[in-house]
Amino acid sequence: MMTDEVRTMPTAGQPQLMRWSVVLPGLAALTCALVLPQFANAYVTEVATTALLYVVLCLGLNVVVGYAGLLDLGYAAFFAVGAYTSGILTAEFGFNFWLTIPVAMVAACVAGIIIGAPTLRLRSDYLAIVTLGFGEIVRIIARNLDITGGASGLIGIERPEIFGFRLMQVQHFYYAFLVLALLTAFVCLSVERSRMGRAWFYVRYDEDAAAGIGINRVTAKLQAYMMGAVIASVAGCFYAAKMTAISPESFTFNQSLLILLGVVLGGMGRIPGVVLGAVLVALLPEVLRGAGTYRPLVTAVALLAIMLFRPNGLWPDKRV
Repeated sequence: MMTDEVRTMPTAGQPQLMRWSVVLPGLAALTCALVLPQFANAYVTEVATTALLYVVLCLGLNVVVGYAGLLDLGYAAFFAVGAYTSGILTAEFGFNFWLTIPVAMVAACVAGIIIGAPTLRLRSDYLAIVTLGFGEIVRIIARNLDITGGASGLIGIERPEIFGFRLMQVQHFYYAFLVLALLTAFVCLSVERSRMGRAWFYVRYDEDAAAGIGINRVTAKLQAYMMGAVIASVAGCFYAAKMTAISPESFTFNQSLLILLGVVLGGMGRIPGVVLGAVLVALLPEVLRGAGTYRPLVTAVALLAIMLFRPNGLWPDKRV
Protein backbone atom coordinates (compact mmCIF):
# COMPACT_ATOMS: atom_id res chain seq x y z
CA MET A 1 0.00 0.00 0.00
CA MET A 2 1.43 3.36 -1.04
CA THR A 3 0.93 6.56 0.86
CA ASP A 4 1.43 10.07 -0.37
CA GLU A 5 4.13 12.06 1.39
CA VAL A 6 2.88 15.38 2.59
CA ARG A 7 5.44 18.19 2.49
CA THR A 8 4.84 21.35 4.43
CA MET A 9 5.75 24.41 2.41
CA PRO A 10 7.20 27.34 4.35
CA THR A 11 4.82 30.21 4.83
CA ALA A 12 5.70 33.83 4.13
CA GLY A 13 6.14 34.59 7.82
CA GLN A 14 8.57 31.79 8.59
CA PRO A 15 11.74 33.52 7.31
CA GLN A 16 10.97 36.56 9.46
CA LEU A 17 10.28 34.31 12.44
CA MET A 18 13.62 32.56 11.95
CA ARG A 19 15.37 35.92 11.61
CA TRP A 20 13.90 37.22 14.85
CA SER A 21 14.83 33.97 16.60
CA VAL A 22 18.44 34.98 15.99
CA VAL A 23 18.15 38.77 16.41
CA LEU A 24 16.38 38.79 19.77
CA PRO A 25 18.82 36.46 21.59
CA GLY A 26 21.66 38.38 19.95
CA LEU A 27 20.38 41.72 21.24
CA ALA A 28 19.90 40.25 24.70
CA ALA A 29 23.44 38.86 24.70
CA LEU A 30 24.85 42.18 23.47
CA THR A 31 23.02 44.10 26.19
CA CYS A 32 24.42 41.76 28.85
CA ALA A 33 27.90 42.08 27.35
CA LEU A 34 27.76 45.89 27.41
CA VAL A 35 26.86 46.11 31.10
CA LEU A 36 28.85 43.11 32.39
CA PRO A 37 31.97 45.05 33.56
CA GLN A 38 29.76 47.38 35.58
CA PHE A 39 28.60 44.53 37.82
CA ALA A 40 31.35 41.90 37.55
CA ASN A 41 34.64 41.79 39.44
CA ALA A 42 38.05 41.85 37.77
CA TYR A 43 38.30 38.05 37.56
CA VAL A 44 34.97 37.63 35.76
CA THR A 45 35.80 40.50 33.42
CA GLU A 46 39.18 38.91 32.63
CA VAL A 47 37.54 35.58 31.79
CA ALA A 48 34.95 37.35 29.64
CA THR A 49 37.75 39.19 27.81
CA THR A 50 39.41 35.86 27.06
CA ALA A 51 36.08 34.58 25.76
CA LEU A 52 35.81 37.57 23.40
CA LEU A 53 39.34 36.88 22.15
CA TYR A 54 38.28 33.31 21.34
CA VAL A 55 35.19 34.64 19.58
CA VAL A 56 37.38 36.69 17.23
CA LEU A 57 39.76 33.79 16.60
CA CYS A 58 36.97 31.27 16.04
CA LEU A 59 35.19 33.61 13.64
CA GLY A 60 38.44 33.93 11.70
CA LEU A 61 38.99 30.18 11.55
CA ASN A 62 35.35 29.70 10.59
CA VAL A 63 36.10 31.56 7.35
CA VAL A 64 38.71 28.93 6.55
CA VAL A 65 37.02 25.81 7.91
CA GLY A 66 33.33 26.66 7.95
CA TYR A 67 33.04 28.65 4.72
CA ALA A 68 35.75 27.20 2.47
CA GLY A 69 36.02 23.74 4.05
CA LEU A 70 39.80 23.86 4.60
CA LEU A 71 41.14 21.97 7.61
CA ASP A 72 43.71 24.26 9.26
CA LEU A 73 45.58 22.80 12.24
CA GLY A 74 48.07 25.65 12.57
CA TYR A 75 45.80 28.67 12.87
CA ALA A 76 47.58 29.91 15.99
CA ALA A 77 50.58 30.67 13.76
CA PHE A 78 48.78 33.67 12.24
CA PHE A 79 47.76 34.71 15.76
CA ALA A 80 51.48 34.63 16.61
CA VAL A 81 52.45 36.57 13.47
CA GLY A 82 50.14 39.41 14.49
CA ALA A 83 51.21 39.39 18.13
CA TYR A 84 54.94 39.34 17.41
CA THR A 85 54.74 41.87 14.57
CA SER A 86 52.90 44.37 16.75
CA GLY A 87 54.99 43.55 19.82
CA ILE A 88 58.34 43.94 18.06
CA LEU A 89 57.35 47.18 16.35
CA THR A 90 56.12 48.78 19.59
CA ALA A 91 58.70 47.38 22.02
CA GLU A 92 61.82 47.51 19.83
CA PHE A 93 61.14 50.34 17.38
CA GLY A 94 58.70 52.59 19.25
CA PHE A 95 55.86 52.35 16.72
CA ASN A 96 52.38 53.55 17.61
CA PHE A 97 50.17 50.53 18.29
CA TRP A 98 47.53 51.49 15.73
CA LEU A 99 50.16 51.71 12.99
CA THR A 100 51.29 48.16 13.71
CA ILE A 101 47.89 46.68 12.88
CA PRO A 102 48.07 47.19 9.08
CA VAL A 103 51.69 45.98 9.12
CA ALA A 104 50.60 42.82 10.96
CA MET A 105 47.77 42.31 8.48
CA VAL A 106 50.19 42.54 5.56
CA ALA A 107 52.60 40.15 7.29
CA ALA A 108 49.77 37.65 7.83
CA CYS A 109 48.70 37.98 4.19
CA VAL A 110 52.24 37.31 3.00
CA ALA A 111 52.51 34.29 5.29
CA GLY A 112 49.12 33.08 4.06
CA ILE A 113 50.20 33.36 0.43
CA ILE A 114 53.52 31.62 1.06
CA ILE A 115 51.81 28.68 2.74
CA GLY A 116 48.51 28.69 0.89
CA ALA A 117 49.51 29.20 -2.74
CA PRO A 118 51.45 25.92 -3.12
CA THR A 119 49.37 23.82 -0.71
CA LEU A 120 45.73 24.71 -1.37
CA ARG A 121 45.80 22.47 -4.43
CA LEU A 122 46.31 19.52 -2.11
CA ARG A 123 43.60 17.38 -0.56
CA SER A 124 42.32 18.44 2.84
CA ASP A 125 44.25 15.78 4.76
CA TYR A 126 47.57 16.88 3.23
CA LEU A 127 46.64 20.50 3.85
CA ALA A 128 46.05 19.71 7.52
CA ILE A 129 49.56 18.26 7.81
CA VAL A 130 51.13 21.28 6.08
CA THR A 131 49.31 23.79 8.29
CA LEU A 132 50.24 21.81 11.39
CA GLY A 133 53.88 21.98 10.35
CA PHE A 134 53.60 25.70 9.61
CA GLY A 135 52.25 26.34 13.09
CA GLU A 136 55.18 24.55 14.69
CA ILE A 137 57.72 26.29 12.42
CA VAL A 138 56.45 29.74 13.46
CA ARG A 139 56.65 28.79 17.13
CA ILE A 140 60.20 27.39 16.77
CA ILE A 141 61.34 30.51 14.91
CA ALA A 142 59.89 32.72 17.65
CA ARG A 143 61.72 30.65 20.25
CA ASN A 144 65.13 30.96 18.57
CA LEU A 145 65.32 34.55 17.31
CA ASP A 146 66.81 37.31 19.46
CA ILE A 147 64.38 39.94 18.20
CA THR A 148 61.42 37.88 19.45
CA GLY A 149 62.96 37.45 22.89
CA GLY A 150 63.69 33.77 22.34
CA ALA A 151 62.20 31.23 24.72
CA SER A 152 61.85 33.88 27.44
CA GLY A 153 59.49 35.88 25.25
CA LEU A 154 59.09 39.50 24.25
CA ILE A 155 58.49 42.05 27.01
CA GLY A 156 57.86 45.78 27.23
CA ILE A 157 55.02 45.89 24.70
CA GLU A 158 53.29 49.25 24.97
CA ARG A 159 49.60 49.57 25.68
CA PRO A 160 47.48 51.35 23.03
CA GLU A 161 46.19 54.89 23.39
CA ILE A 162 42.91 56.30 22.04
CA PHE A 163 42.52 60.10 21.86
CA GLY A 164 44.97 60.53 24.71
CA PHE A 165 43.36 57.81 26.83
CA ARG A 166 45.60 54.80 27.43
CA LEU A 167 44.05 51.35 27.79
CA MET A 168 45.31 50.02 31.11
CA GLN A 169 42.60 48.22 33.05
CA VAL A 170 40.98 44.90 32.22
CA GLN A 171 37.66 46.69 31.66
CA HIS A 172 39.26 48.79 28.93
CA PHE A 173 40.46 45.73 27.06
CA TYR A 174 37.14 44.00 27.59
CA TYR A 175 35.39 46.72 25.60
CA ALA A 176 38.21 46.78 23.04
CA PHE A 177 37.78 43.05 22.39
CA LEU A 178 34.00 43.44 22.39
CA VAL A 179 34.23 46.04 19.61
CA LEU A 180 36.71 43.84 17.75
CA ALA A 181 34.39 40.83 18.04
CA LEU A 182 31.41 42.84 16.75
CA LEU A 183 33.41 44.21 13.82
CA THR A 184 34.68 40.73 12.97
CA ALA A 185 31.17 39.28 13.08
CA PHE A 186 29.89 42.10 10.85
CA VAL A 187 32.67 41.57 8.30
CA CYS A 188 32.14 37.80 8.28
CA LEU A 189 28.38 38.21 7.84
CA SER A 190 28.87 40.68 4.99
CA VAL A 191 31.34 38.40 3.22
CA GLU A 192 29.12 35.37 3.81
CA ARG A 193 26.31 37.06 1.89
CA SER A 194 28.58 38.29 -0.89
CA ARG A 195 29.48 36.65 -4.17
CA MET A 196 32.78 35.54 -2.69
CA GLY A 197 31.01 33.92 0.26
CA ARG A 198 28.73 31.97 -2.06
CA ALA A 199 31.79 30.83 -4.02
CA TRP A 200 33.32 29.49 -0.80
CA PHE A 201 30.10 27.64 -0.04
CA TYR A 202 30.16 25.92 -3.44
CA VAL A 203 33.85 25.04 -3.10
CA ARG A 204 33.28 23.57 0.34
CA TYR A 205 30.53 21.18 -0.70
CA ASP A 206 31.39 20.34 -4.31
CA GLU A 207 34.65 21.54 -5.85
CA ASP A 208 33.91 19.96 -9.23
CA ALA A 209 30.52 21.65 -9.46
CA ALA A 210 32.11 24.94 -8.39
CA ALA A 211 34.68 24.64 -11.16
CA GLY A 212 31.89 23.81 -13.59
CA ILE A 213 30.17 27.16 -12.97
CA GLY A 214 33.39 29.12 -13.42
CA ILE A 215 34.73 29.40 -9.87
CA ASN A 216 38.51 29.24 -9.57
CA ARG A 217 38.88 26.81 -6.70
CA VAL A 218 42.45 27.69 -5.75
CA THR A 219 41.78 31.44 -5.82
CA ALA A 220 38.63 31.05 -3.71
CA LYS A 221 40.48 28.92 -1.15
CA LEU A 222 43.39 31.36 -1.03
CA GLN A 223 41.04 34.30 -0.43
CA ALA A 224 39.44 32.47 2.50
CA TYR A 225 42.83 31.47 3.88
CA MET A 226 44.13 35.03 3.71
CA MET A 227 41.01 36.51 5.29
CA GLY A 228 41.27 34.06 8.18
CA ALA A 229 44.95 34.94 8.57
CA VAL A 230 44.21 38.67 8.69
CA ILE A 231 41.56 38.25 11.40
CA ALA A 232 43.93 36.17 13.53
CA SER A 233 46.72 38.73 13.11
CA VAL A 234 44.53 41.60 14.31
CA ALA A 235 43.50 39.53 17.33
CA GLY A 236 47.19 38.90 17.96
CA CYS A 237 47.93 42.64 17.96
CA PHE A 238 45.35 43.31 20.67
CA TYR A 239 46.43 40.25 22.63
CA ALA A 240 50.04 41.42 22.70
CA ALA A 241 48.98 44.92 23.77
CA LYS A 242 46.84 43.52 26.56
CA MET A 243 49.48 41.14 27.92
CA THR A 244 52.50 43.50 27.34
CA ALA A 245 54.58 40.31 27.18
CA ILE A 246 54.27 37.28 24.90
CA SER A 247 56.13 33.99 24.57
CA PRO A 248 56.13 31.13 22.04
CA GLU A 249 54.22 28.94 24.49
CA SER A 250 51.12 31.09 23.96
CA PHE A 251 50.86 29.88 20.36
CA THR A 252 51.17 26.10 20.55
CA PHE A 253 49.24 23.42 18.70
CA ASN A 254 46.91 23.19 21.69
CA GLN A 255 45.84 26.77 21.02
CA SER A 256 45.04 25.93 17.40
CA LEU A 257 43.12 22.88 18.58
CA LEU A 258 41.01 24.90 21.02
CA ILE A 259 40.11 27.42 18.33
CA LEU A 260 39.13 24.62 15.95
CA LEU A 261 37.12 22.98 18.73
CA GLY A 262 35.15 26.18 19.23
CA VAL A 263 34.23 26.28 15.54
CA VAL A 264 33.22 22.62 15.35
CA LEU A 265 31.43 22.65 18.69
CA GLY A 266 29.32 25.67 17.82
CA GLY A 267 28.52 24.72 14.24
CA MET A 268 30.78 25.28 11.24
CA GLY A 269 29.67 27.99 8.85
CA ARG A 270 27.18 29.52 11.28
CA ILE A 271 28.23 32.76 12.99
CA PRO A 272 25.92 32.50 16.05
CA GLY A 273 27.02 28.90 16.54
CA VAL A 274 30.70 29.77 16.27
CA VAL A 275 30.27 32.56 18.83
CA LEU A 276 28.51 30.14 21.18
CA GLY A 277 31.20 27.50 20.70
CA ALA A 278 33.99 30.00 21.33
CA VAL A 279 32.41 31.23 24.55
CA LEU A 280 31.86 27.66 25.73
CA VAL A 281 35.47 26.65 25.03
CA ALA A 282 36.72 29.70 26.94
CA LEU A 283 34.35 29.46 29.90
CA LEU A 284 34.04 25.72 30.50
CA PRO A 285 37.53 25.28 32.02
CA GLU A 286 36.84 28.18 34.40
CA VAL A 287 33.43 26.84 35.38
CA LEU A 288 35.02 23.47 36.14
CA ARG A 289 37.92 24.96 38.10
CA GLY A 290 36.54 23.32 41.24
CA ALA A 291 37.42 19.91 39.80
CA GLY A 292 41.07 20.61 40.62
CA THR A 293 43.54 18.24 38.97
CA TYR A 294 40.65 16.47 37.25
CA ARG A 295 39.60 19.64 35.44
CA PRO A 296 41.12 18.71 32.03
CA LEU A 297 39.48 15.29 32.19
CA VAL A 298 36.08 16.66 33.22
CA THR A 299 36.30 19.35 30.53
CA ALA A 300 37.13 16.77 27.87
CA VAL A 301 34.25 14.52 28.96
CA ALA A 302 31.82 17.45 28.94
CA LEU A 303 32.88 18.51 25.44
CA LEU A 304 32.70 14.92 24.21
CA ALA A 305 29.18 14.57 25.59
CA ILE A 306 28.10 17.74 23.79
CA MET A 307 29.51 16.47 20.50
CA LEU A 308 27.79 13.11 20.93
CA PHE A 309 24.38 14.69 21.48
CA ARG A 310 24.94 17.52 18.97
CA PRO A 311 27.24 16.05 16.28
CA ASN A 312 26.61 18.96 13.89
CA GLY A 313 27.28 21.59 16.54
CA LEU A 314 25.17 23.52 19.00
CA TRP A 315 23.87 25.82 16.27
CA PRO A 316 24.38 23.98 12.95
CA ASP A 317 24.20 25.47 9.48
CA LYS A 318 20.66 24.83 8.18
CA ARG A 319 21.64 25.39 4.55
CA VAL A 320 23.02 21.87 4.24
